[in-house]
Amino acid sequence: MSRLGFRVTHTYGLSETYGPSVVCAQKPEWDSLAPDVQARLQARQGVRYIGLEGLDIIDPKTLTPVPSDGKSIGEIVMRGNLVMKGYLKNPKANDEAFANGWYHSGDLGVKHTDGYIEVKDRAKDIIISGGENISSLEVESILYGHPAVLEVSVVARADERWGESPCAFVTLKESIDKSKEGEMAEDIMRFCRAKMPAYWVPKSVVFGSLPKTSTGKIQKHLLRAKAKEMGPVKKSRM
Repeated sequence: MSRLGFRVTHTYGLSETYGPSVVCAQKPEWDSLAPDVQARLQARQGVRYIGLEGLDIIDPKTLTPVPSDGKSIGEIVMRGNLVMKGYLKNPKANDEAFANGWYHSGDLGVKHTDGYIEVKDRAKDIIISGGENISSLEVESILYGHPAVLEVSVVARADERWGESPCAFVTLKESIDKSKEGEMAEDIMRFCRAKMPAYWVPKSVVFGSLPKTSTGKIQKHLLRAKAKEMGPVKKSRM
């Protein structure tokens, strides 16, 4: 997009926080950086809009802000007059959503040294494999680097050995021969093993179109249901 003369601005928010309430504000010093470095910086969610009073990332257990180290994961929280008053006739949901005076987004992220926040995953989409947390978004971002992948969504699938393991639902590019999906699944796994920790590598790869809403959002809950129907990944008998 940059080569075509466009400047892409990343925004983030929820219906409950008046749509986009966070913006990845472009810094002039980024213009001199390599394109891949700029893309990585611009892919972060960013800093609060001026109309949003408060934005932070807090430890879900202690409710204290996480360090600005780009590593410590917490929940993204917001407050101010752009945030909704509450859910209609649902006091229980409101008590949970507004605990400790913040609106709790349900998104997990990190805070970088420059104060820009970055979403790592939805709390419900985190995959717990062998006691280790895996961000489905980070696995997806690496899978998008495979030359045959057009679209991908990663969800948890039950695993007899690890409890859960990543399951990748992949739409291949039109130019790819669909009759060789078995070989392509192996190639995708090899690609992953070279790019990510071993426990992140999807144990299952499923090809086909991805279910979406009318606005183009991938419906992960339907993919989770499909992964459940597939049953657990079997423990090796070797």
